[in-house]
Amino acid sequence: MEKTEITQKKLEGLASDLYSQFEKGIVPHISLPSRTKANIEYSSKDDVWIYGDQETLRSVKTVRGAKTLLKTVYLSELLIKEHLRNNRGSTLREIYYISENWDIAKFHEQAESDRLIEDLEIVTALQREDFHVRPEEDGAAVFGPLKLQEKTRRGEKDIHCQEDVGEAGYQIPFNVDNIKFQSHDAKMVMAIETGGMYARLIENGFDEEQNAILVHIKGQPARSTRRFIKKLNVELNLPVVVFTDGDPWSYRIFASIAYGAIKSAHLSEHLVTPSARFLGVQPSDIVDYNLSTDKLTDKDMQALRAELTDPRFNTPYWEKQIKLQMDLKKKAEQQAFAGKGLDFVTKKYLPERLTEMGII
Repeated sequence: MEKTEITQKKLEGLASDLYSQFEKGIVPHISLPSRTKANIEYSSKDDVWIYGDQETLRSVKTVRGAKTLLKTVYLSELLIKEHLRNNRGSTLREIYYISENWDIAKFHEQAESDRLIEDLEIVTALQREDFHVRPEEDGAAVFGPLKLQEKTRRGEKDIHCQEDVGEAGYQIPFNVDNIKFQSHDAKMVMAIETGGMYARLIENGFDEEQNAILVHIKGQPARSTRRFIKKLNVELNLPVVVFTDGDPWSYRIFASIAYGAIKSAHLSEHLVTPSARFLGVQPSDIVDYNLSTDKLTDKDMQALRAELTDPRFNTPYWEKQIKLQMDLKKKAEQQAFAGKGLDFVTKKYLPERLTEMGII
């Protein structure tokens, strides 16, 4: 059975279950895991963080619950009739606007429609790509000694991610299932938060010197980016390091790659690279390299305190680094290394850190 047919049957099955409950005199409802920090637990089987046993009930007992289930059915109908049967797709933003024609079932904001797409992923055990739903943002960029083949609407094309791309690199498509790796000369994958540092490493020839595949994750990485990084790690058996700014929000970027994000814990096995390691900027780097810094804001301090209570950060390494940063009351950007010279980050900092980590 083709994936499209499987997807359609699961969505139809959801509507059928709700109708069956109604016929039997059962109050129609859907049970979903609670998407909170208190309801994530570590799965030793897959080395990822997943949802625990706490559940949220979506029921027609209340007006709010009834409207949510109504919107869920409308959304399922859209995905079946417009997407799956006609082999078409929509962006998350377009789905929000499409609902303008649904009268009382229309969404009040895009965050609401995004959440319902995630609900459908959970109850069907599928991914939004299976629904032909794509994100609004462009894919991340890749530069390095990697040759791949991408399946496009115009056929298959071979791409070398150093020789056949411009300065920005190869753009990752929203569905990485269309990519096949052909060959590589890489020793590692480095996921990089900022465009400035990504460009610096390319300009300094770090990808060639260290045989590194560089991935510009563009801040909080999109799902396709996380899936691509995991694919590199699993299929090519390459170590993954994550290079971000030194602040609490950047640590959460690392966490989304290595530990999984709370709102997408139902997809951890597809998105998360448990062996990924944090490269920097570490709070200890601020001291060791005497980096230029900014003062932590009240929101920064609040975020650090929250991370100390987050089970994903409950390790000796993170407790030590976070407590040090709270004592320092400082944060540093990746570009702070430029104060030591434009070659400092590639000639000194990265080689020292990667050697310390046993990567090179």
